Order: sequence, then structure tokens, then C-alpha cells
Amino acid sequence: MVSPQQFAALQLELSVKAKNGLDFIVAASLVWAAIAGIWALPGSPSHNGFITFFVGAATLPLAWLLSKVFRTAWALPHNPLHPLGLWLNFAQLFYFPFLIFVFSTYPQHFIMTYGIITGAHFFPYAWFYKAPPFALMAGLIPVGCLVLGLRTTSATLYLIPLFVLSMLLVLAGLLWVSYRQNTQRYLLLTPSAPEPVAA
Repeated sequence: MVSPQQFAALQLELSVKAKNGLDFIVAASLVWAAIAGIWALPGSPSHNGFITFFVGAATLPLAWLLSKVFRTAWALPHNPLHPLGLWLNFAQLFYFPFLIFVFSTYPQHFIMTYGIITGAHFFPYAWFYKAPPFALMAGLIPVGCLVLGLRTTSATLYLIPLFVLSMLLVLAGLLWVSYRQNTQRYLLLTPSAPEPVAA
């Protein structure tokens, strides 16, 4: 039986050694910057949405490269909670049939829907990493995308990916602060653990 203190230590270890998934958030920021550039160019929503699908696929390899820069751990075999992170990441794929439906039927709403899915999938990571900024952005990003999606014209749809990009950058900063706080909490719970190396 795992005590509440031991369970908290497992969560904090994930937060500290994976640095709250900052490699993924920064990778997503770069991808959404590229997406904003695509939607700022002349082109139909269908054309821009099609390109966006391929650009979005760059998130995972970019995150892997950034994990080397930030020195984040992608594997913690001894931590039983670790596999859950992968499942939470894959969970967003189940929204893609809906995204494809929007792309094929209402292409002008594609980028709004993509932004909503991106933001909403952050919510469980607030618990997983003990990082409340994920929950905050899981609410702000979808609501902001919806408001913009209802107010923008086809010529100004680029404002939606710009908004997502700005929120991801804010999230990265908040997650860094949360990582530093969780590091101190982790060291208090596990005094024998070596202090993590800062990026």
C-alpha cells in the first residue's frame, strides 16, 4: 500500500525529472509559431488546414530534441506513474476524428477546433505533474479560441494560432516556476535524492 506521502513523491519526481514537460511545451510553441505564419499567408482555410496537419506532426521530434537541451527524462522505469504520461498524450488522438470532420465540413473553424483540443488536453497534466498552470491553460486556451473563432473573419484567422502561441509561452514560464517549487518539495520528501541539474 502506497502512502499519500509516497504517492506525492512519485508525482513530484515526474515533475522534477521531466521538468513539467517543458520540452513538449516549447516544441508546441515553435510549432504554433509556424502555424500562425501559415495562417497569416494568403490561402484558403482548407489549404492552410491541410498544411497545419503536417506541421503539427513535428511536435514530437522537436520535443525529443529539446529534451536533450533541457536534460529532461523521458523514461523513469521505476516510477509506476510514468506510463500514464504517455497514455495522457495519446488521449488527444481520439479527438482527431472530430478534427477531421471539422476540416472537411467547416474548414474555417478548423484552426479554432485544433486550438481548443490543444488547450483542453492539458487538464490531466495538472494532476500528473502537480502543476496547476496546466489546469489554468486548459480553461483559458479553449475559451480564448472559441471567442476568437466566433469573432474573426477568414482574413484574420491567424489571430487564433497567435493566441495559442502566446498562451503556450506564458504556460512555459509558469511551468518553470512550478518546476522550481516542486523541486524544493521533492527534496523535502526525499532527502536522499540528488538535486536535479538545472537546464
